[in-house]
Amino acid sequence: MATGIASRIPAVVSGSGKLCLSIRLKVANTQQYGRSIYTSGARLKQMYWNDKSVEGEPMFEKVLIANRGEIACRVIKTCRRLGIKTVAVHSEADSMAVHKRMADEAVCIGPAPTSQSYLVMDNILKAVKDTGAQAVHPGYGFLSENTKFAAALADMGVQFIGPNSKAIHAMGDKIESKRIASAAKVNMIPGHDGVVQDAEHCVKLANEIGYPVMVKATAGGGGKGMRIAWNDKECRTAFRLSSQEAASSFGDDRMLIEKFIDNPRHIEIQVLCDKHGNGVWLNERECSIQRRNQKVLEEAPSSFVDPVMRKKMGDQAVQLAKAVGYDSAGTVEFLVDSQKNFYFLEMNTRLQVEHPITEMITGIDIVHQMLRSGKGHELAYKQADVPVDGWALECRVYAEDPYKNFGMPSIGRLTKYIEPLHIPNVRCDSGIQEGSQISIYYDPMICKLVTYGASRTEALNTMVTALDSYVIKGVTHNIPLLRDIITEKTFVAGDITTKYLQKTFPDGFQGKVLSETEKHELTALAAALYAKEQLIARSFKNQSRIPMKTELPTSWKLEVHLNNEDVKLNVTTKDNKFEVQIGERVYKVADTISFSTPLMDIKVDGQSHLIQLTERLGGNRYRIRYHGTVFPISIMDEQVAQLNDYMPEKVTLDTSTVVLAPMPGVLKSVSVSVGDSVAEGQEVAVLEAMKMQNSLVVAKSGKIKKVNYKMGDTVDEGDILVELE
Repeated sequence: MATGIASRIPAVVSGSGKLCLSIRLKVANTQQYGRSIYTSGARLKQMYWNDKSVEGEPMFEKVLIANRGEIACRVIKTCRRLGIKTVAVHSEADSMAVHKRMADEAVCIGPAPTSQSYLVMDNILKAVKDTGAQAVHPGYGFLSENTKFAAALADMGVQFIGPNSKAIHAMGDKIESKRIASAAKVNMIPGHDGVVQDAEHCVKLANEIGYPVMVKATAGGGGKGMRIAWNDKECRTAFRLSSQEAASSFGDDRMLIEKFIDNPRHIEIQVLCDKHGNGVWLNERECSIQRRNQKVLEEAPSSFVDPVMRKKMGDQAVQLAKAVGYDSAGTVEFLVDSQKNFYFLEMNTRLQVEHPITEMITGIDIVHQMLRSGKGHELAYKQADVPVDGWALECRVYAEDPYKNFGMPSIGRLTKYIEPLHIPNVRCDSGIQEGSQISIYYDPMICKLVTYGASRTEALNTMVTALDSYVIKGVTHNIPLLRDIITEKTFVAGDITTKYLQKTFPDGFQGKVLSETEKHELTALAAALYAKEQLIARSFKNQSRIPMKTELPTSWKLEVHLNNEDVKLNVTTKDNKFEVQIGERVYKVADTISFSTPLMDIKVDGQSHLIQLTERLGGNRYRIRYHGTVFPISIMDEQVAQLNDYMPEKVTLDTSTVVLAPMPGVLKSVSVSVGDSVAEGQEVAVLEAMKMQNSLVVAKSGKIKKVNYKMGDTVDEGDILVELE
């Protein structure tokens, strides 16, 4: 259906100058909306090719989005398409944010901290009243699953674009949701049916259930307020840190405990319901690639789920939704073992972060359907109307350092930012642009990068190209890790569990491991960059007044330092290419090098190589992004290399006697004083960054010599918090 529609409608140029497709068709008394997700090129695949609404049905005139960043932008885009005016709310720190400028109106709701802005109900309710908004879409996080907020809006006569407050309360509380799910005949995980009273009660229950256990917040979500414990000590720590984290993120520190199913898959079912008792499931999403219980990338459908299993999971998900009178979009999450047994985990009563991949394979605009349901319209779909059309992947691109525990937040300003929207079948859901600031106050997400393909292989190949083409400068990002995952053999084979990262990278992520051929190809590319730069330096274009003629060099003898290895080579320029001789092998590098762009597509022996020159440093040093990872490379001519052997080596500093801040954040506690004796592995401070609690410990036993910061202080990455004698 999508192919036939697209083939008859020409692409048009949008205001941004990018080719796009925007159509509105009447088919069998329904309106269908579609928008292409990429520029001209291959077969057009539309984002919302199956989206439906009854012709002439009323819709809201103005919607306030009680959120920020990419999800606020995402909701605004659908509202624009439907002709609905939008109101953005923003903190003082977000006064120049993209979502604020996209909306028709904007209201400042307080200072930067979420506890003083995006989580302050009274400020948002006032914005609703002042702007005359008829409905509020909460996005995800913040107040999206807050029953008091939904109820307060109802009292004002304003529609909450999400489920009713009773359904939110029932499913938002993990203890209550388990009771309801059990009564609804949904498969359950063994655990304690009640609130954990304190740390000792937690240990007692853990021993009754049997380790390992999962300790998590009853009102939690998004991986926050949850930890795995394998023994009594870890159980006490998990209870303490998770309850503190839950109080900070959700304002509710109640905890529950259940059996942790080791090496499971995390598979979730998207449901869509209305206020008339109708419900459908929109297939599954595979969300098993996680770190610290937070998802890294997702795909739809799952390579593990067969049609029979899909129907069983979908039917149970809708069964549960109907049991609580659910009337919007929601997600039922399951843990699945190797034998395809699935167990209810929780229900998220909101729009999920990863909803775009479901939209890609079903053609349904989930935000649009939430608006329709909120207005009281019946679902325009029966279960038979929901297809599995192709494959979609989503990579969560974060401002994080993947070399630190698979991702520690990074802050800074985006000095260069180019999304890979020129590539067919790519969708970027982002709320930032070049010049945007990634701060310590909010989630460090940069973009949800989505690719589509007729098959999983096509979607994966497109994702490789998209990641290689994504230009991000100014902050550290996790593209190296994402690129490595989607090309790793077990992931490509679909053989994954929630333990994938720990199993694949047992010593942590170290970056792309280059084969011998790849090392030589990168070396040849770097040598060609050096040669090109030398030629440019000796050429004086458009300078006819300079009476200077110089012979351009045609060959170089170089030494390239890459991955702690020195390689001697020869470079010659000939017939618009560089010939790089490494040992007995000669690599032919096409002279398509341009330093005016960070992204270069250069052929080596006729094969295309997409690289990014992320930095040009003094002394002929480069930082080149190749296969996702940035490699520092230094290049010297033969004489300089000989002199370099006499340079002293830099001494590595001993950091075992200090505790450093692993990321920017706020100290929630400092538990030691000068003169205290501490044991190896003892906690000395808790650092909160992007709403996550991080326990900081000493690397060895000793006595505290100095404590440089106190509780409540803001620290930067690398700051010395505590020193040992």
